[in-house]
Amino acid sequence: MILALLVGGIAVVALVVVGLFAFGLRRRLIQRSGGTFDCSLRWDTPEPAGVGPADTSGKGWGYGIARYSGDRIEWFRVFSYAHRPRRVLERSAIEVIGRRDPEGEEELALLSDAVVLACSHRGVRLELAMSEDALTGFLAWLEAAPPGQRVNVA
Repeated sequence: MILALLVGGIAVVALVVVGLFAFGLRRRLIQRSGGTFDCSLRWDTPEPAGVGPADTSGKGWGYGIARYSGDRIEWFRVFSYAHRPRRVLERSAIEVIGRRDPEGEEELALLSDAVVLACSHRGVRLELAMSEDALTGFLAWLEAAPPGQRVNVA
């Protein structure tokens, strides 16, 4: 009985170590091509009624890594084993609506230095939360679109 518990405990510890190693390896593989930044995403957010405040409940945010890939941004969840991006945002389809600081419970759900950028992508409202440095790079990437592409940066 004790031997079975010992073997079972060792197996559980080994699985946890392998799982953590896989998370780290996946992140390294995503970042190896460069052009990545930490970015939280909230997809299909409700439109604020009138001039009222945005949804600051902190719900719906997913922590991830965004990677520039040509004329698109690939967004990967941090806590996932998937090798494909969860969302892909094309530069020509992104429309920046506004920016704000996290408020209320959002301050707990997001990184400490995050700025929230409200956007629209093919008619779907979304919010991206990233550091001030990453925001500067993101807006520069949007504005650097090839001639003839419609880019709207608020």
